[in-house]
Amino acid sequence: MNYSFDLQAVTRNLPPLFDGLVVTLQLTIAANLIGLTLGFVVALLIMSRWAVIRLPATLFVEFFRCTPAIVQIVWFFYCVPMLFNVFLGSMTMGILALGFNLTTFNAEAYRASIQAVPREQIDAGIALGLNPWQRILYIVLPTAFRASVPVLLTNGIVIFQQSALVAIVAVQDLMYQGKTLATETYRPIETFTVVALIYFAVSFPVTQIVGYLERRREAMAS
Repeated sequence: MNYSFDLQAVTRNLPPLFDGLVVTLQLTIAANLIGLTLGFVVALLIMSRWAVIRLPATLFVEFFRCTPAIVQIVWFFYCVPMLFNVFLGSMTMGILALGFNLTTFNAEAYRASIQAVPREQIDAGIALGLNPWQRILYIVLPTAFRASVPVLLTNGIVIFQQSALVAIVAVQDLMYQGKTLATETYRPIETFTVVALIYFAVSFPVTQIVGYLERRREAMAS
């Protein structure tokens, strides 16, 4: 192998990568806001005793869980404008695709946590005169959210990593800027190594937090 490494070719051009990282973080935060809120709603719909509500929600979840995220992103970018005559920016399309994808995985996490809510807490809410929506808001949601935090954080960091896929529809995220820099400098090894290290630097602390929360929950349960 006759290759001369030149890391300075990348370090001299870090600002575009950091600009891309900002876009990636914006995508991740927006997708997580959608996934955290809509995921709980979808979990409730899936658990409905009425099939007319339960079946469409289940189909929504299965579609996004059983198709690749990159196909979902491309579908939103190309098919939504053609089918529905709705023209949104590539950034918005990327957020929606990632947000809906995250929603389905968070819905499963919420559903498992909702089912684990002690019946005694629900009965206490009934005894206090809370209506069904109040019981969901003040009892089920806080309890289910606390139990789901490790999984929700894991899903969130997965979406952070999958956000690199939006580069295919020209969203100028970290991966897009990395591809551009690699093309301009003819230094793909150095460029994508730095890009990978940036993704790792963001993801690793979150994975450590998830591990800590899981160990803490196991210690409290024992």
